[in-house]
Amino acid sequence: MQITRFGHATVLVETSDTRVLVDPGVFSVVDAFALTDLDAIIVTHQHPDHIDPERAPALLDRNPDALLLADPETAASIGFGDWAENADGLETQVNELTVRGVGARHAVILPTIPRIGNVGVLISAPGEPTLFHPGDTYEYVPDGVDVLALPLSAPWAKVSETVEFLQQVSPHVVFPVHDCTISDLAYGVYWGQVEGHGGVEDARRLGQTDTTTV
Repeated sequence: MQITRFGHATVLVETSDTRVLVDPGVFSVVDAFALTDLDAIIVTHQHPDHIDPERAPALLDRNPDALLLADPETAASIGFGDWAENADGLETQVNELTVRGVGARHAVILPTIPRIGNVGVLISAPGEPTLFHPGDTYEYVPDGVDVLALPLSAPWAKVSETVEFLQQVSPHVVFPVHDCTISDLAYGVYWGQVEGHGGVEDARRLGQTDTTTV
């Protein structure tokens, strides 16, 4: 499995015959929206840092055969594309990959802000590791995660919760996502806690456009 970051929460997952893009949002690099030959585009929730309403339509035009999958609220409200619903426990087949929904609600930002839908994704295939992208929450902890895309910073998160979530998931490999809210100067403060206290030996500090193979 090859994993490429395209900025913030955007991740491209590639196996031998399948390419799946998760969360192409407003903080994503421009190259994310030039991708072609995608088999699926998945959106965990409706916030613009996870789906860019301005640039995403062109991405869909470049990938007319891609399955479009989103949490129910996003699928019902998004103004472009024909989106299928993803939900907790629901499995969707994308060629050799199985995409399973995890969770239902976004993390609490403030008590006065209503919680929206958020469905993370477990991506697996025979002979491949299982990757978990939770979207914007630490609430749901699935079993059998080999690779975790770990949200590193958010208005709804603090470092102790980040580390606790990592420990609970207990993957073999972890890499950061959701980190465009951190300055370059301060980045090591956050990632240092993950490396030092998360209990995962293979912690890969991938930059915004880095690729790794697991």
